[in-house]
Amino acid sequence: MNNVPLFHLAFPVADLEATREFYTEVLGCSTGRSSDQWIDFNFFGHQVVAHLKPEEAGSSHTNEVDGDKVPVKHFGVILEWQAWHDFAERLKKHKINFIIEPHIRFEGQVGEQATMFFLDPSGNALEFKSFKDQSQVFAH
Repeated sequence: MNNVPLFHLAFPVADLEATREFYTEVLGCSTGRSSDQWIDFNFFGHQVVAHLKPEEAGSSHTNEVDGDKVPVKHFGVILEWQAWHDFAERLKKHKINFIIEPHIRFEGQVGEQATMFFLDPSGNALEFKSFKDQSQVFAH
């Protein structure tokens, strides 16, 4: 384990079995403990927990970022450059419907990054991004 603390995130879902299938089969996450109300996932080394709460799942609010309508509520991880490209290809093979297609944002500017957005089965927005230069993650 590295020196970076792990994060924990709990989020609402409408259907636990569809969530389990998506996070394990499509995203490649393993599962931890679970009940009939929640599932722990190993989300790229971090713990995320899907809680059954259909009335709170998903979001439609967006803000414009570099010409894209970015979902305000979203989460994800920052992958290494090649891993991001490999992951984008994996998602395409699973026929993911991207709400923001994989592309380069802020091209040629401070904070240049590869990014993509898509929804899980409950409408929760996920963003996966990458920086060729990791020192740019918090650049301004």
